Amino acid sequence: MNNMSDRVPEFLSGADSSNQFLSYVQSLSPEAIAQLSRPASVDVFQVMERNIVGLLGALPPDSFNVMITTSREDLGRLLASAMMSGYFLHNAEQRMAFEKSLASTATDASTPES
Repeated sequence: MNNMSDRVPEFLSGADSSNQFLSYVQSLSPEAIAQLSRPASVDVFQVMERNIVGLLGALPPDSFNVMITTSREDLGRLLASAMMSGYFLHNAEQRMAFEKSLASTATDASTPES
């Protein structure tokens, strides 16, 4: 049986120089990374924060001295999970805005003009 726990995932090792996405992300300016990392709304930020706190645990810092230790691979998985959650929430937020807009348009269209 292969022991996969000793392998560094390809997306963390940076060994694949042909990975266009990795090259693109590495070429972005710090300002662009900050802008992409910031949730578009407070609601999405709060959901993401609750998700990450749920994954890591939520002991109050004033009562406990909490230190989280993990491996590079597990940290990569946590990051990937957070990114996927962010994409999902962003898409859900866009869909909600689209449905509200569509409902508003339908209501406006069904209202007779005076």
